[in-house]
Amino acid sequence: MTPATATSSATHTAAVARLGHALSDPTRAGILLALRQAPAHPSDLADELGVSRQTMSNHLACLRGCGLVDSTPDGRRSLYRLADAHLAEALSELMRVTLILEPGCCDGEGCTC
Repeated sequence: MTPATATSSATHTAAVARLGHALSDPTRAGILLALRQAPAHPSDLADELGVSRQTMSNHLACLRGCGLVDSTPDGRRSLYRLADAHLAEALSELMRVTLILEPGCCDGEGCTC
């Protein structure tokens, strides 16, 4: 058994792969980053990210299938949120790692990442 397989199970590997799949598309990554701030309706997310409502619906279905977001009825609409609060923290940490790799991306105090 290699050190990598000794510390990760098939379940852990699948979970990381699902997150990687979600983040591999800029729209899905944008949805997750937006939901990191607050729950939102699909139409508001579509407007914020500049995509059609159909495109947003498809991406939200993908994120639901990955187990990363969930929705609750809100009148005639649905309100989406991250499925786990730890995901918001993980995305924030990922943003810090990304900024370290590209230090000019954000200059300290004015950063809202």
